[in-house]
Amino acid sequence: MEKEEHLEELKRRVEDCRNCPLGRSRKYIVFGEGDSESQVMFVGEAPGYYEDQIGKPFVGQAGKLLDNLLAEIGLSRQSVYIANILKCRPPGNRDPLPEEINACKPHLMKQIDIIQPSIICSLGRFALISLYKGLPSSGREKFSSGGRDGKSISITAAHGKLIQTEKYNIFPLYHPAAALHQPTLLQSIKEDFAKLKELLSKPMPEIRPDLKTKIKPPEKTDTEEQMKLF
Repeated sequence: MEKEEHLEELKRRVEDCRNCPLGRSRKYIVFGEGDSESQVMFVGEAPGYYEDQIGKPFVGQAGKLLDNLLAEIGLSRQSVYIANILKCRPPGNRDPLPEEINACKPHLMKQIDIIQPSIICSLGRFALISLYKGLPSSGREKFSSGGRDGKSISITAAHGKLIQTEKYNIFPLYHPAAALHQPTLLQSIKEDFAKLKELLSKPMPEIRPDLKTKIKPPEKTDTEEQMKLF
């Protein structure tokens, strides 16, 4: 129960977080849920309307599709852990702002440090970009969209491909909501989940032991140490 205790302590601190305006406009934080001992973690971008109403991740139409996709490969939301980059809903379900990601990302990174999954499945562009920071510069070009700094990662190029960062195995996936808005993507998403099933059937590439983070009680966020997205 050690991981659960650390997560509960972190959740209490996130409930008091006012590091960005979203902490004052949301109804509930959407901290995350699932099996804290799971080797598989899914990370989306932000809560939507329905998530904000009950405080749970992926409970709308995109969540139903995610449940179906998990079931097709023999998983469930009870057997994985699901979280978001942002813990509070952006007004009108707009895209997360860089300053909101900067303020909230440390909470996610602490969750990851506690859970220590073997693989993190990023759902959508924002989750991938946020987690992309750890990718060694020598491995960035093949996933680049040639953004303003030449290093912006493209979900179109990266989805369905295992990326090893300095600390994590990341498996980028399209966000389930993308298939609701663009049904032609559904087959691609299903194929990527099938690849995930195959990945999980084999030993996961090991992260160097000296880079693994030891579990320790969460500390209050120091705004001067918050991680930067860009």
